[in-house]
Amino acid sequence: MNNYDEFNALDEGVEPGGLRNKDEIKVLICYLLKTVDSSITREQIGDIMQDQGIANYFEAMDAISDLLSNGSITSDFRDDKEYLSVTDIGRNAALALERDLPRTVREKAVKSAIKFLTLERNERENDVKIEAVDDGYTISFTMKDRDTVLMELSMFVGDRDQAEKLKDNFIEDPARVYSSILASLMID
Repeated sequence: MNNYDEFNALDEGVEPGGLRNKDEIKVLICYLLKTVDSSITREQIGDIMQDQGIANYFEAMDAISDLLSNGSITSDFRDDKEYLSVTDIGRNAALALERDLPRTVREKAVKSAIKFLTLERNERENDVKIEAVDDGYTISFTMKDRDTVLMELSMFVGDRDQAEKLKDNFIEDPARVYSSILASLMID
């Protein structure tokens, strides 16, 4: 019997098949940081765990604190955000123990991490501004490739909820929006 057979973590918000063991959560965090090979913020780890119902948010935050204390991960602050990275200790632990985690949990975590990292990159590389006007809102989208502006588009919408929905959909996949507009305009 390994330490994972004991349910010792809070399970509020955890889907069936999710992690209910503190050590499993720690291994998953190290595995995730190792696999995506990118710094991830503390908030993103929480979002990943909640998005897929993988582990309880508070247990994930406790696991991060424990991993920082034992040297399995490190943190650095950039732009007022705490970014986490796996150390050799954490990487080796993840390599040794990752197979003890359910494959579906590992896959969900990586997929969710990629989603959140992509959204962060899209927000950083593209600009969306929402401005209140007399009878609604103007939303302006700017898509860039380095220093080249690929697209600038402004639209009017009736309310803030519509503007936020358009912003979210654009940030989710700006290339799809750009391609759709381009394809619509290229019709003979």
